Amino acid sequence: MVGAMHIFPETMRCHSSLLHLLCCLRLRVCTRKCRFRPPLLLRELWAYVKLVLQSLQYNSLTNSDVVFDSVFEPVFWTVDRITRWFGMVFVCLVVVLTSSILVICYMILLPMVFATYHPAWITWHLFYGHWNLVMIIFHYYKATKTSPGYPPIVKNDIPFVSVCKKCIIPKPARTHHCGICNRCILKMDHHCPWLNNCVGHFNQRYFFCFCLAMSMGCMYCSISGRNLFLDAYNTLERFKHMDGERPGVPVTGMGLLIGILPSGQTNYQTPSPPYTFRDRMVHKSIIYMWVLTSTVGVALGGLTVWHAVLISRGETSIERHINFKETKRLAKRGKVYKNPFSYGKLNNWKVFLGVQKRSHWLTRVLLPSGHPPPGDGLTWDVLPFKRDSIAV
Repeated sequence: MVGAMHIFPETMRCHSSLLHLLCCLRLRVCTRKCRFRPPLLLRELWAYVKLVLQSLQYNSLTNSDVVFDSVFEPVFWTVDRITRWFGMVFVCLVVVLTSSILVICYMILLPMVFATYHPAWITWHLFYGHWNLVMIIFHYYKATKTSPGYPPIVKNDIPFVSVCKKCIIPKPARTHHCGICNRCILKMDHHCPWLNNCVGHFNQRYFFCFCLAMSMGCMYCSISGRNLFLDAYNTLERFKHMDGERPGVPVTGMGLLIGILPSGQTNYQTPSPPYTFRDRMVHKSIIYMWVLTSTVGVALGGLTVWHAVLISRGETSIERHINFKETKRLAKRGKVYKNPFSYGKLNNWKVFLGVQKRSHWLTRVLLPSGHPPPGDGLTWDVLPFKRDSIAV
């Protein structure tokens, strides 16, 4: 008993020493943490990451779309900022590439046309080429400079379908938020980096007409310049082989006796045909023009066809995905979904192009026109027309 009593105080002393040591260590760790606090930027980034992770467990209404948006929100933010910064670069690239094709056409191809073509073909090329050029320049300028349309940010009585989670303002029908412009866009189709602008209610016609005119111009240059491309390519290849082989004409018989060549040489080096630096640059320019216009014509032509299909259906690129989901959802219930903004294929085109009478097919479609689209983009008539109710 006495031994146990002697051991107990020793045990207490050991425990108190351990507690004292732990307190000292904790105090040192806290002191080090206070001394070496991470920079403010890292602390804000860490707090943002924690907030994103916590948003994954927001409430019982969380679904796969919310989780996907939360996880990839930093990626979307990065892509939006890069696209916004490089917008002017893309616009300058369009201007530079188009100008290079124009220089080749006026400096190289047009003199060939005047020298070799029949007057009727010369007239056709001059008329169609300049009409196409005017349509491209006019619609590209209007598409980049025309505002797509924004919903009002002040209090109003305009009907709306939801509230934007980013802008915290009412969103009318067919309005969506653009992360690159950081604003809500009326009848938003998409954000086009080549325009450095959103495609919306007030400039969608300019965007489509530019795509159509540019595709037609590229296909025109590609088809009409195919033979020139083949000739230029074959010429470059032929002169490459001639430079590498250096052919000579053998000299025998009387030529050796009369001493045409020095002793021991039996071949006479024929001079190569004249092929100047200018000729080389002309052929390379023709090849560059054909490759560029063919590539752009195929890529942009596919995009133009896709938008033509959307216009025939009376929907935008964003509404295409929404309508597809609604069609599947209602099909499971045995119902059929109908797009409320589609008035029939022909009427959809008339509304889109602003055709209200027969003369408008010439003045508003075949010629450059700055007329605004019908409506204000805030309210929409749902199925107001019967098929072909607008006069052709």
